Amino acid sequence: MTVAISAIYEGGKLRPLEPLELAENSVVQISLETGQEGDAERQEWLDQGRRSLMGAWDNEADEVYNVLLTR
Repeated sequence: MTVAISAIYEGGKLRPLEPLELAENSVVQISLETGQEGDAERQEWLDQGRRSLMGAWDNEADEVYNVLLTR
């Protein structure tokens, strides 16, 4: 199972910002992504990708899209 959570680093430990549904003493793997550097640039790349996708998807000339709209 893969779950993405937010946590805060306090006193040398990571503290999740929401409860975790884990059994006591569960072993987990952690991948860290800090939210400080590059957030604006990362968000712009995500926004550009979304705009590009919507430009291709929300296209009246696309017959597949037109068929989906009629269902």
